[in-house]
Amino acid sequence: MKLFTDCFGNTVRLTEERLAHILDHPEMKEMAAEIERVLRQPQLVRRSRSDVTVRIFYEFYAQTIVGGKWLCVVVKYVEDDAFVVTAFLTDRPKAGEELWPIK
Repeated sequence: MKLFTDCFGNTVRLTEERLAHILDHPEMKEMAAEIERVLRQPQLVRRSRSDVTVRIFYEFYAQTIVGGKWLCVVVKYVEDDAFVVTAFLTDRPKAGEELWPIK
């Protein structure tokens, strides 16, 4: 298990099982090392519209193996715990309350 600190100062867990799930997608193999960086220094963070305990961290990468995409890291926050649910590449950030950058 890996432990990271997000841009809000929270400790976030990434289990081996979740990492294996993320790396099942070939386009994510080169992006695995970027998960920690996106949690620590995201371009954008939004709260999920379907689950208020989920924050979605985004960073745009102009060059991935599938072209210019946003790396999306989904983190669930529950009492005294936070963990990566998944991470994937997407064309655009999902709608939701903006939490970062703090304005």
